[in-house]
Amino acid sequence: MNGSHDSCKSARSSYDCHLLPNTAWPELGRAEALARGAALKWASGVFCHPEHLEKLVHYRKRESQRTASINSRLKSVVQSYLEGVDWGLRQLREARSELRDVSHAMAEVRLESRKNAEGISPLETLRETSITHCQLLAAVSNLPRLYSVRSMVLETERLVESRRLLEAHARLMELERWQDEVFLQLHSMEGPSRMALSPEDDELVRNYFSGVGRLVEALARELWAVVGSGLTLALHNPTPFVSAVRIVEREEALDRFFLEERNGGVPGRPIPPGRPRHWRQCFFKVLEEAVAARFRKVSYRHSRGPGLAGHLSALQHCIMGDLSTVRNLLEQCVPPYYHLTKAYLHACHRCLQVHLKQTISWELQSGEIFAVLHWVLHVYSSSEMMGEPSLTAYLDWDELGPLISQDEVDQLQNKYVQSVRKSVSEWMQKTLEVELMDWQRHQEPDIDHEGCYHTSLPTIVTQMLEENARVALMINETLRDQTFQMGLYEMEKLLARFRDAIVEFGKEHRKAPADNGAFYLHYLLACISNCVILKSSTENLYQQVSSASSRASVRLSRIPPGPLAALDRAVRKACRLAMDQLLLELQPHLQELLTRAWLAQGDIISKVCSILEEHRELYSRVRPPCRQRLQEEALWLTVVEYVRALMQKRLICRSEEEREHAALQMTQDAQQLGEHLRNTEVDGTAVEVNPTSLIPVLAEFIKLKDPGLLILEVSGLISKYPDISEEHVSALLDIRGDVPRDVRASVLCLVEQNSPVLPPGYRPIFPDILVPPPSTAFCLPTTKCA
Repeated sequence: MNGSHDSCKSARSSYDCHLLPNTAWPELGRAEALARGAALKWASGVFCHPEHLEKLVHYRKRESQRTASINSRLKSVVQSYLEGVDWGLRQLREARSELRDVSHAMAEVRLESRKNAEGISPLETLRETSITHCQLLAAVSNLPRLYSVRSMVLETERLVESRRLLEAHARLMELERWQDEVFLQLHSMEGPSRMALSPEDDELVRNYFSGVGRLVEALARELWAVVGSGLTLALHNPTPFVSAVRIVEREEALDRFFLEERNGGVPGRPIPPGRPRHWRQCFFKVLEEAVAARFRKVSYRHSRGPGLAGHLSALQHCIMGDLSTVRNLLEQCVPPYYHLTKAYLHACHRCLQVHLKQTISWELQSGEIFAVLHWVLHVYSSSEMMGEPSLTAYLDWDELGPLISQDEVDQLQNKYVQSVRKSVSEWMQKTLEVELMDWQRHQEPDIDHEGCYHTSLPTIVTQMLEENARVALMINETLRDQTFQMGLYEMEKLLARFRDAIVEFGKEHRKAPADNGAFYLHYLLACISNCVILKSSTENLYQQVSSASSRASVRLSRIPPGPLAALDRAVRKACRLAMDQLLLELQPHLQELLTRAWLAQGDIISKVCSILEEHRELYSRVRPPCRQRLQEEALWLTVVEYVRALMQKRLICRSEEEREHAALQMTQDAQQLGEHLRNTEVDGTAVEVNPTSLIPVLAEFIKLKDPGLLILEVSGLISKYPDISEEHVSALLDIRGDVPRDVRASVLCLVEQNSPVLPPGYRPIFPDILVPPPSTAFCLPTTKCA
């Protein structure tokens, strides 16, 4: 206590020294100067006015209380610190005392252990003698077995070779038991020393029993050979297969026994060499390998090319036959928990997945792709195969997965479409070549039951589209739609080449009209009918596809515009060539129209109508609506050429009688053309605009007696035909030959100022009629010659 009191006094004195100013602590001086400065700054701020000095007593009292509180807290902190130091010193003194006691005890223990070591050293010889005695005892007790090991190994090998598997396995189990007992005895598992076996002794025992390992391998080979040929044995003699299963079950029981003994049995006991063997797992692995070998045997060399469909069919029959054998025979040879049928089904499924993955990696043609897709998507899951009601209980499709993934199905379908595209393209090219050869025949085209011209092209193309769509539908609707779309695009390409061929056909005819001139127009009309037939057949086929498809509104909302546009282009080109041929035949007679000879004879238009009638009869061989279109275009062309002849100003009237005569003849011509139009309407639909009505209007314009009324006449003409131009009116004025300059100027000014909008449905006619430019009149210069 005195020591503690002295330490407390010395601590307090040191604390008091720290409170006093000391030059050894310069920080203390700086802190005090800062405190004084802060105090002066605070006081100057608080007592800046004399009246604030009244609160000096209050501030002094408050600061005194604060200083006293701080001092009390500092003393409390120092006091607690000193008490802690005092407690720590007491603990150190107690620890030093206990350490001194422990050191004395350790010295006594060291002396005792040194005395005991001197007494134990004579026992080393006794321990070595005991170990040697134990080894000799184990050798003597196992000597009869060791002598018979080699003979027993040879006998067991003979049993294995003769496939007496159960007897061989019994001998093998006996040899393994001997081997295990020797190892246990040499390891001295029951002796007090529990010494580990030396590496030399362990190697010696293993070499001596090496024949046991060879026996295990030989037995396993024979065992798995029996399991692999189980399907064949089940049909003749299932006894070896039953023996193999019993051996597998014995081995599984031994594996469980040794594993349980290692995990919860005698501690330190080693597991025998080669254990656990997991022969049940090997059994199912060998079963799957046997299934794969069966697949390779079934026409595997013929699985590429045309024989792929036969290979898949052979696989189907092989699998179903093997499944029948497994369910009816092999299932009775194994324990129920083997679920052999389910295992065989799963093995078949996995082997098929591998086999089909290899198959689809080849460069397959369309027929091969179809065979694979049809077998995978329809045959495999049908009631004739895995969809059989008795097999559904063994299949877990979620666990197995599909034979080929959806991505692989999509890739196969794309390959199929591309392969079919190539074939379709070649066939369409050959069809077009046959069509071009038909055009060169010197005979009339074929006539169908409706009396229309046609060739074999639309029938071949339509049958091609239908056949490809029908075959693809055997896979699924998606492939059918893809194939149909592909066929439409290939047809679009064919029609583009078809139109080019029509153009070339027209060029060749113009170069050498004598070669195929007799039937040139006939085959043009046959081409038009072919396009009409092809369009109708395509639309009908599309309707069938759309009605048969539950999702047609999503995949086939409408026919792609390309093929229809190509059909229209081909039809328009053929119609244009037909009109060119008509114009070529009309041209000699058109040259005589609106001339002095025409005014004298007046029978030229009857020849024109005769040619139009011949063409109308030919146009009747074309399918509607192109039949009506051709007839209307022929009449339209005739009227356009008639008015063009008028605009060429071949006839300039010199008198009122000539104007009346010309107008009368034009009216008669219009009547003849109108009569032809009415004959045309008997076979077809009436046209909305009668082009022949233009000729009487122009005749009235020419016949008008009073030139002053031409303004009114032109106004009526513009209202009926708003597309008439100033050049056309000027040509009509020239034909009259009696229009004064002022009236002419007024009429042309009226035409120039009026620009009426074309009414809906109006077909312009005057833009097709070109007015020849006026010839420049020769005139003398007004200036005098030098």
